Amino acid sequence: MSNQSWTAEQIPDQSNRVVVVTGANSGLGLATTRALARKGAHVILAVRDEAKGRRAVAEITAEHPGARLEVRQVDLADLDSVRSFSEKLHADRAHLDVLINNAGLMAPPRTLNAQGYEVQFAANHLGHFALTGLLIDLLEAGDNPRVVTVSSPNHRQGTIFFDDLTGERKYSPMGYYNQSKLANAVFGWELHQRLTAAGSPVRSVLAHPGYTATNLQTSSPVGMVKFLFGGLLKPLAQSPDQGALSQLYAATAPNVAGGQFIGPDGMGELRGSPKVVELAPRASDAETCRRLWQLSEEQTSVRFAFRAAA
Repeated sequence: MSNQSWTAEQIPDQSNRVVVVTGANSGLGLATTRALARKGAHVILAVRDEAKGRRAVAEITAEHPGARLEVRQVDLADLDSVRSFSEKLHADRAHLDVLINNAGLMAPPRTLNAQGYEVQFAANHLGHFALTGLLIDLLEAGDNPRVVTVSSPNHRQGTIFFDDLTGERKYSPMGYYNQSKLANAVFGWELHQRLTAAGSPVRSVLAHPGYTATNLQTSSPVGMVKFLFGGLLKPLAQSPDQGALSQLYAATAPNVAGGQFIGPDGMGELRGSPKVVELAPRASDAETCRRLWQLSEEQTSVRFAFRAAA
């Protein structure tokens, strides 16, 4: 299935929907927020830097004066921050319709977070695992609720280094980025399996943006990764507005099914219009899924409590 002419203009009316977008102040997150706001959604920008979030709101509101936007601070690499975000959201929201797990870090030098975990695994995977688990009750109270987890074509090159998760023995910036993107894919697929088994109304959908020009390639990478993706290959990249179409389609298209993976339809899935693409077999491997889920529960102390559909 390819949707060659699908654009953000075809997003259905979102007037009564509440959406959380992580990493919403730049790149794919900003493009996603702008497109949803234009269609009437109330978008909560979940951002690490509140000042940047407010600038993003000002930018979107200048284009769309009626946009319904709010900024909330969360550092996905810090599990205490994720818990605080969830508690505050529960204090004034009875439901949530869509969670878009978009924020990401790419190929920094080896860094550990406050809890001692490798920062890409922490921010890209563990933070989103915890956030989804902590918000699942709000999502189950939502209308046609969805969780969209953003992975990458790189998940196909990824390995989960279960015996060296922090890169203490042998760290490679791209190797551990690929690990985090495979973890996103495994999580999105296994979440779909568990939601289905529980009879939950929530759909778990995966998406990837192909090769898109964002500050992901320039803000944290070092050396050859920055040279290649932030410089040499950049002319091949699509714009954030185009790259965001996969996750927008996953979040809004009526015909999207749980467990699907949405990516661009062009050569190598690097650019193009949204279509259903293939997950790497390792992303749906039952033993990998079970092991990563158990590990994620242990490292985040978050357990998913699903409520079956009424």
